[in-house]
Amino acid sequence: MRKEHLARRLAKESRISTGAAADQVDRVVTDLLQRVRKGKSVSLPGLGTFQAGRNRDFQFDQDRESGEKSKKESA
Repeated sequence: MRKEHLARRLAKESRISTGAAADQVDRVVTDLLQRVRKGKSVSLPGLGTFQAGRNRDFQFDQDRESGEKSKKESA
């Protein structure tokens, strides 16, 4: 899902402007990245956990309920 789609959906469900929703999405993503870069893990219920990896990468471990394997992404 793209940021624009997520912001529109958040705006509709929260009854706020699309711009305000986009700002909230930006704040959440920025906070998530800052925490992972500091070596902390970030858990998003129903989605999974982001954690620091080697060489400034981050690792995303999906919730065990989904049965999916973990994925590694570049930060």
